[in-house]
Amino acid sequence: MMLSLIAKLIGLLILAYLLGSIPFGLLVTRLQTKTDIRKQGSGNIGATNVLRIAGKTAGALVLAADLFKGALPVYLARVLANGSNVPGQIFIAMTALAAFFGHLYPLYLNFKGGGKGVATALGCILVVAPFTAAIALLVFVLMICMTSRVSAGSLVAAAVLPPVIWKDSGSWPLVSCALVMSVFVFVRHKENLKRILNGTESKLW
Repeated sequence: MMLSLIAKLIGLLILAYLLGSIPFGLLVTRLQTKTDIRKQGSGNIGATNVLRIAGKTAGALVLAADLFKGALPVYLARVLANGSNVPGQIFIAMTALAAFFGHLYPLYLNFKGGGKGVATALGCILVVAPFTAAIALLVFVLMICMTSRVSAGSLVAAAVLPPVIWKDSGSWPLVSCALVMSVFVFVRHKENLKRILNGTESKLW
């Protein structure tokens, strides 16, 4: 019984990474425009670049898909593991990180050219801490409205994620997971941050 559960848990971690690795931005853009999104705009496969290159419908599809590939494995982890105890929370956090790192370092693209992780991270957090996800999303939208820059919204939302989820859940595994995600979101946005400071970052409008 225990060995069967362990096998299922390990299998889910692998599934989470493989699902996270699916480059929906690349696939959708190729279907819509017959071009490689990695050679267009910012070169990123995330929803923002897809929006700029392939339009609103393609951008929305990619956003939904990237949210889904974070949410689904975390939901399955909650079903398999008892999320109310520390071991269960640790497994849920590990599953979330597996999906997140799959998006950042996708197997199908030779571990290169992944997205920046914002939508996938939000999908993960939405399942385990909906209030935290709502606050992060609100901050994200407000910053975009104030600055017209998606990157600014992403960075500020990432910054508030760990303290909000700590206040919301009090779970150190989930806080640790959120902290790792936030750090990597900042790492993946380092060039955007430089351009924001220099006043040269692209705007949505």
